[in-house]
Amino acid sequence: MAEQHGKTLVPEIRFSGFTDPWEQRKLGELFEESDERASDREILSVSVANGIYPASESDRETNPGASLANYKIVHFGDVVYNSMRMWQGAVDASRHDGIVSPAYVVARPNSEVYARFFARLLRQPMLLKQYQQVSQGNSKDTQVLKFDDFASIGISMPASENEQCQIGAFFDRLDSLITLHQRKYDKLCVLKKSMLDKMFPKGGSLYPEIRFSGFTDPWEQRKLGEVARRVTRKNENGDSDLPLTISAQYGLVDQRTFFNSQVASKDMSGYFLLHRGEFAYNKSTSADSPWGAIKRLEKYDMGCVSTLYICFELLSGDPDFLVTYYETDRWYKAVQLIAAEGARNHGLLNIAPDDFFETQICIPKRIDEQCRIGAVFNRLDSLITLHQRKLELLRNIKKSMLDKMFV
Repeated sequence: MAEQHGKTLVPEIRFSGFTDPWEQRKLGELFEESDERASDREILSVSVANGIYPASESDRETNPGASLANYKIVHFGDVVYNSMRMWQGAVDASRHDGIVSPAYVVARPNSEVYARFFARLLRQPMLLKQYQQVSQGNSKDTQVLKFDDFASIGISMPASENEQCQIGAFFDRLDSLITLHQRKYDKLCVLKKSMLDKMFPKGGSLYPEIRFSGFTDPWEQRKLGEVARRVTRKNENGDSDLPLTISAQYGLVDQRTFFNSQVASKDMSGYFLLHRGEFAYNKSTSADSPWGAIKRLEKYDMGCVSTLYICFELLSGDPDFLVTYYETDRWYKAVQLIAAEGARNHGLLNIAPDDFFETQICIPKRIDEQCRIGAVFNRLDSLITLHQRKLELLRNIKKSMLDKMFV
């Protein structure tokens, strides 16, 4: 790619070999409305998130009794948009032949148009604002973008169809990579959820459903206080100025980054000082954590947490195993038993530290089995994080390129 700056109708970044300024056109010069009808073809849907896709791939059920007599024909390359959701970006260039609801508008391109380029261009924020401005209706929920109003909108585009093709192909490739990593990420999350369910005993049993070979002994019930001890170390000497909070999803994280502000007092001398590898229990409940969340400090050498947290260090056993154990729901019942009546005060469980260390946990007798389990989930978490980071990187690249490769 070659960068271009300071020229009218020239994008900031473009592919090498293209130097001519883009041209201004009306959408009505490039598209005509198509009103072909049929009922015997594959039904397509259009959404803001997924563009155009076969309705059969949707989780939503189609109405089998609905009449398809007035459905509109869509050919590969046609631009289709939801007339009531165009201002949100419900538009795409179809990569399928099929039919769509009469509520959609089908715009057929002429020979100057490479459809995959327009699949990106027509979702640009500046155009979304124009759709809203020219749509007819008194509110966002009733606004409709008719084709004549769509046709009146001016856009900037490369005169060269080859440049359109390269831009369209570039973003299609980016989307393919994003989809690939999203699928890998989703599969790993599903795998982890399944393994969490099957590798830890449930229903009062002392035997997990899935186990490494060579391990046959029943697991044992132990009080948390037998394998861990409370940490009440204060940050009296100001050893740390890092305020921490517990996220059910991300663990112990910097409060300033997580909340975009510091909720903790500037003077944290009265806070607990947590060292790397130690655990903290946040008794605050949420939809994801109905009995609070227990996490280990992994990202920082030390940090400060509220004295409302119950902090502890592991005395025996594998810490990775315990991290994973507290990602299951197997400890919920033990905490539920000690939560005082009227347990929730603004979502905070009323649990005394002494009672918390009396809770029973179910663990393998052999440390090597704990280590094997901990290592499996540690590896799974690393893979999940890897694909999550790749996803974030690719999405950031796409966002930046959409901003810089269009006028």
